[in-house]
Amino acid sequence: MNTKSKIVSLQTLKRHIKRLRQDRRTIAFTNGCFDILHWGHVRYLEEAKNRDRVLIVGLNSDISTRKIKGPTRPINPQEQRAVVLAGLACVDYVVIFDEETPQKLIASVGPDVLIKGADWKGKPVAGNDVVKARGGKVEFIHYVPDSSTTDMIKKIKKQ
Repeated sequence: MNTKSKIVSLQTLKRHIKRLRQDRRTIAFTNGCFDILHWGHVRYLEEAKNRDRVLIVGLNSDISTRKIKGPTRPINPQEQRAVVLAGLACVDYVVIFDEETPQKLIASVGPDVLIKGADWKGKPVAGNDVVKARGGKVEFIHYVPDSSTTDMIKKIKKQ
Protein backbone atom coordinates (compact mmCIF):
# COMPACT_ATOMS: atom_id res chain seq x y z
CA MET A 1 0.00 0.00 0.00
CA ASN A 2 1.46 3.39 -0.91
CA THR A 3 1.62 6.36 1.43
CA LYS A 4 -1.15 8.36 -0.22
CA SER A 5 -3.65 5.48 -0.06
CA LYS A 6 -3.12 5.15 3.70
CA ILE A 7 -4.52 8.65 4.38
CA VAL A 8 -8.28 8.20 4.33
CA SER A 9 -11.54 9.90 5.21
CA LEU A 10 -13.70 8.40 7.94
CA GLN A 11 -16.17 7.20 5.30
CA THR A 12 -13.44 5.36 3.38
CA LEU A 13 -11.96 3.99 6.59
CA LYS A 14 -15.34 2.50 7.57
CA ARG A 15 -15.45 0.60 4.25
CA HIS A 16 -11.95 -0.78 4.88
CA ILE A 17 -12.88 -1.78 8.43
CA LYS A 18 -15.94 -3.67 7.20
CA ARG A 19 -13.71 -5.74 4.90
CA LEU A 20 -11.05 -6.21 7.59
CA ARG A 21 -13.65 -7.46 10.07
CA GLN A 22 -14.86 -9.99 7.49
CA ASP A 23 -11.24 -11.17 7.31
CA ARG A 24 -11.23 -11.40 11.14
CA ARG A 25 -8.42 -8.86 11.51
CA THR A 26 -7.78 -7.10 14.83
CA ILE A 27 -8.29 -3.34 14.58
CA ALA A 28 -6.01 -1.25 16.79
CA PHE A 29 -6.40 2.51 17.22
CA THR A 30 -4.20 5.22 18.63
CA ASN A 31 -4.14 8.95 18.20
CA GLY A 32 -2.06 12.04 18.64
CA CYS A 33 -0.74 15.25 17.13
CA PHE A 34 2.56 13.73 15.95
CA ASP A 35 3.80 17.24 15.22
CA ILE A 36 7.51 16.52 14.84
CA LEU A 37 7.87 12.78 14.44
CA HIS A 38 10.72 11.39 16.58
CA TRP A 39 12.10 8.05 17.72
CA GLY A 40 9.72 7.85 20.69
CA HIS A 41 6.77 8.07 18.30
CA VAL A 42 8.22 5.39 16.03
CA ARG A 43 8.87 2.99 18.93
CA TYR A 44 5.35 3.60 20.23
CA LEU A 45 3.70 3.03 16.85
CA GLU A 46 5.73 -0.10 16.13
CA GLU A 47 4.70 -1.58 19.46
CA ALA A 48 1.07 -0.59 18.84
CA LYS A 49 1.16 -2.48 15.53
CA ASN A 50 2.54 -5.73 16.95
CA ARG A 51 0.74 -9.06 16.67
CA ASP A 52 -0.29 -8.47 13.06
CA ARG A 53 -2.88 -5.87 13.98
CA VAL A 54 -4.27 -3.29 11.59
CA LEU A 55 -3.10 0.02 13.06
CA ILE A 56 -5.25 3.10 12.57
CA VAL A 57 -3.81 6.43 13.67
CA GLY A 58 -6.24 9.22 14.45
CA LEU A 59 -4.32 12.42 13.70
CA ASN A 60 -5.33 15.63 15.44
CA SER A 61 -6.02 18.26 12.78
CA ASP A 62 -4.35 21.65 12.88
CA ILE A 63 -7.50 23.01 14.55
CA SER A 64 -7.54 20.42 17.34
CA THR A 65 -3.76 20.59 17.81
CA ARG A 66 -4.03 24.35 18.42
CA LYS A 67 -6.82 23.71 20.95
CA ILE A 68 -4.62 21.22 22.82
CA LYS A 69 -1.10 22.63 22.40
CA GLY A 70 -1.71 26.36 21.97
CA PRO A 71 -1.58 28.95 19.17
CA THR A 72 2.01 28.26 18.09
CA ARG A 73 1.34 24.61 17.25
CA PRO A 74 1.40 22.60 15.16
CA ILE A 75 4.80 23.25 13.65
CA ASN A 76 3.94 21.05 10.65
CA PRO A 77 0.53 21.21 8.93
CA GLN A 78 -1.81 18.22 9.14
CA GLU A 79 -1.29 17.16 5.53
CA GLN A 80 2.47 16.88 6.07
CA ARG A 81 2.10 15.11 9.42
CA ALA A 82 -0.31 12.63 7.80
CA VAL A 83 2.16 11.83 4.99
CA VAL A 84 5.01 11.24 7.45
CA LEU A 85 2.87 8.90 9.55
CA ALA A 86 1.56 7.06 6.47
CA GLY A 87 5.16 6.56 5.35
CA LEU A 88 5.80 4.29 8.34
CA ALA A 89 5.46 0.58 7.62
CA CYS A 90 3.72 0.02 10.96
CA VAL A 91 0.86 2.44 10.17
CA ASP A 92 -1.98 1.06 8.05
CA TYR A 93 -4.34 4.03 7.97
CA VAL A 94 -4.30 7.68 9.01
CA VAL A 95 -7.54 9.59 9.54
CA ILE A 96 -7.60 13.27 10.54
CA PHE A 97 -10.09 14.56 13.11
CA ASP A 98 -10.97 18.08 14.34
CA GLU A 99 -12.22 17.45 17.88
CA GLU A 100 -10.01 17.82 20.96
CA THR A 101 -10.48 14.15 21.76
CA PRO A 102 -11.00 11.19 19.43
CA GLN A 103 -14.15 10.05 21.28
CA LYS A 104 -16.46 10.40 18.24
CA LEU A 105 -13.87 8.90 15.90
CA ILE A 106 -13.34 5.90 18.17
CA ALA A 107 -17.11 5.40 18.37
CA SER A 108 -17.25 5.37 14.56
CA VAL A 109 -14.23 3.10 14.08
CA GLY A 110 -15.05 0.66 16.89
CA PRO A 111 -11.52 -0.67 17.39
CA ASP A 112 -10.78 -3.94 19.16
CA VAL A 113 -7.80 -2.38 20.92
CA LEU A 114 -7.34 1.22 22.03
CA ILE A 115 -3.70 2.10 22.60
CA LYS A 116 -2.25 4.93 24.68
CA GLY A 117 1.14 5.70 26.16
CA ALA A 118 1.75 4.54 29.71
CA ASP A 119 1.77 8.21 30.77
CA TRP A 120 -2.04 8.00 30.37
CA LYS A 121 -2.46 5.30 33.04
CA GLY A 122 -4.82 6.52 35.74
CA LYS A 123 -6.16 9.35 33.54
CA PRO A 124 -9.43 9.45 31.62
CA VAL A 125 -8.88 7.92 28.16
CA ALA A 126 -11.25 9.10 25.43
CA GLY A 127 -13.04 6.16 23.84
CA ASN A 128 -12.26 3.76 26.69
CA ASP A 129 -15.97 3.27 27.36
CA VAL A 130 -16.81 2.60 23.71
CA VAL A 131 -14.05 0.05 23.23
CA LYS A 132 -14.80 -1.84 26.43
CA ALA A 133 -18.55 -1.87 25.68
CA ARG A 134 -17.73 -3.67 22.42
CA GLY A 135 -15.66 -6.26 24.29
CA GLY A 136 -12.36 -4.64 23.35
CA LYS A 137 -9.48 -3.60 25.55
CA VAL A 138 -7.24 -0.64 26.31
CA GLU A 139 -3.48 -1.15 26.25
CA PHE A 140 -0.83 1.15 27.63
CA ILE A 141 2.54 1.14 25.90
CA HIS A 142 5.81 2.07 27.59
CA TYR A 143 6.36 5.82 27.47
CA VAL A 144 9.80 6.96 26.33
CA PRO A 145 10.80 9.80 28.67
CA ASP A 146 12.46 12.95 27.33
CA SER A 147 11.27 12.32 23.78
CA SER A 148 8.31 14.65 23.42
CA THR A 149 7.88 17.16 20.62
CA THR A 150 7.43 19.89 23.24
CA ASP A 151 10.82 18.99 24.76
CA MET A 152 12.42 19.04 21.30
CA ILE A 153 11.01 22.50 20.58
CA LYS A 154 12.30 23.82 23.92
CA LYS A 155 15.75 22.41 23.15
CA ILE A 156 15.82 24.01 19.71
CA LYS A 157 14.76 27.38 21.14
CA LYS A 158 17.63 27.24 23.67
CA GLN A 159 20.25 26.72 20.97
